[in-house]
Amino acid sequence: MKAGDTLEKVMIEKVDRAMFVRYAGASGDFNPIHWNEDFAKSAGYPGVFAQGMFTAGVLATFLTDWVGESNVRRFRTRFVGQVWPEEQITCRATVESVGEGSAEVKLEVVNAKGERKIDGDATVAL
Repeated sequence: MKAGDTLEKVMIEKVDRAMFVRYAGASGDFNPIHWNEDFAKSAGYPGVFAQGMFTAGVLATFLTDWVGESNVRRFRTRFVGQVWPEEQITCRATVESVGEGSAEVKLEVVNAKGERKIDGDATVAL
């Protein structure tokens, strides 16, 4: 691994509402804004959207698939956009720097149009 290395992978071809419902059951996040269309619209959204932690979990899986779970020393995310049903989820990583025994990695989740959903970063052991 060296500074400038990049990795990009489509993690989910097409998100669907059932994924939000399954995530709600697994996480206990039953906010109806994520599964009830009428409720989401009454709150001013065009429809239901993914839980932020659902998307962060996809990004975490991408990272651990790449470097191994035991090599992740720090993982941070910042939500910058909703993930809507029918969207594709692509994860990207760029190695920012490599130090003694670890690397700093910039992370990102985007849809097929390149619209950012999550910005993140991680420190990984080499």
